[in-house]
Amino acid sequence: MKLSQLLCGVVLVACRMLPAQHSAPIPTPLATLLIEAQSRNSQVALAEDAWKLSTHVAVQAAARPDPQLTFQSFGVGSPKPLAGFSNSEFSYVSLGASQGLLYSGKLRLRGEVANREMETQKASVAVVRSSVAEQVKLLYLQIAYSTAAIAYLNRSDSLLQTVIQDALAHYALGQGSQSAVIRAQMERTKLLRDDTMHNQELWQAQARLKQLLHRPQESLDIYPDPLTPTPFSIDPEELQSQLRSSNPTLLVDADAVEKQKAQLASSRRESKPDFDVGYAFQLTGEGYRNRYLFSVDMRLPNHRRVESEIAKVTEQANRARHEMDSDVQQKLAEFQEQYIAVTSTAELLKEYEEGLIPQAEAVFHSEQSAYQSNKQELTPVLTALLDIITLESDYQQALLNHEAALVRIETLTGRAIR
Repeated sequence: MKLSQLLCGVVLVACRMLPAQHSAPIPTPLATLLIEAQSRNSQVALAEDAWKLSTHVAVQAAARPDPQLTFQSFGVGSPKPLAGFSNSEFSYVSLGASQGLLYSGKLRLRGEVANREMETQKASVAVVRSSVAEQVKLLYLQIAYSTAAIAYLNRSDSLLQTVIQDALAHYALGQGSQSAVIRAQMERTKLLRDDTMHNQELWQAQARLKQLLHRPQESLDIYPDPLTPTPFSIDPEELQSQLRSSNPTLLVDADAVEKQKAQLASSRRESKPDFDVGYAFQLTGEGYRNRYLFSVDMRLPNHRRVESEIAKVTEQANRARHEMDSDVQQKLAEFQEQYIAVTSTAELLKEYEEGLIPQAEAVFHSEQSAYQSNKQELTPVLTALLDIITLESDYQQALLNHEAALVRIETLTGRAIR
């Protein structure tokens, strides 16, 4: 009785555990991973630190020179302090202060240069965020692609095993050839090879994605949503206009151009003189009159140095404009390439879905029926099955290329499409 109860309990526990063991993992939405990457990624944190550091530079650049306080003891007749203070009017104790005064506009322009640098650093944060988001999207697509490819290879393997079993049964009855059976077994080995390669790609993508998310490598793997084609019907001219105004790299270039303009104006202002204003009180001994000193010093800049600096900054400004123009042309060309990839792969997907794959499946089923009825050899059946596997693989690759091109367009334009 006790043994029977124990066995019943074990079976009950096993039955309760069985659904949990075979339940499918819950997919993680891409939007959730993007939020996680933006808040935890190390590259984003480093870029934000650089920007925060630059926010303090503007205050330093626009600040006046430090004031100076001076104490002097002037002795007469001896190197000792206050020597002759009581018997010579030349001995004194002096307290003074001086302040450097820059030519009007210099501090403002220096502060503007620092502010432009800060804006450039801030725009660079957006570039890093955009790059990290693109990497997360592409790895997510890669994981979804590899997962779908592995699942399809497993289904194809089951189908191919059925064909092999039929071939062995025919061969046992003296029908068909041994080479045909070996050929079928070799094709199954190729499927196992492809499955191994896709698993390797899947594990590598998981490792890189966990790195971007700042997750431990031993954490649970990310399970993506199924890979499906995204409809795309946005006017390319609208996207090109958005690229010019919203692309993070071009925004950095624009800030760099403005920074060089401010730097050029500041360099030209450096040709103006600066001043030092000072005041000192000289205390003398009893019976002697105290002295008061007011001074103004003028610092004249070296014109050759200033002209050389202006020439250098002018060249840097020209370079910044040329870099911006080059980046605009490069981004527009890349957008055109990705747009062509999206439209062409969309047409390919339609051809696969509506024509090639259904036709290949119909051919396979026809050849398989003829083979099972002893009206056909094994070779046409294998050829038809391999055609299905090849077309399905090509379809999955075209789907991955289609979605990856959309991700790149999102990065270029800053517009959410998928």
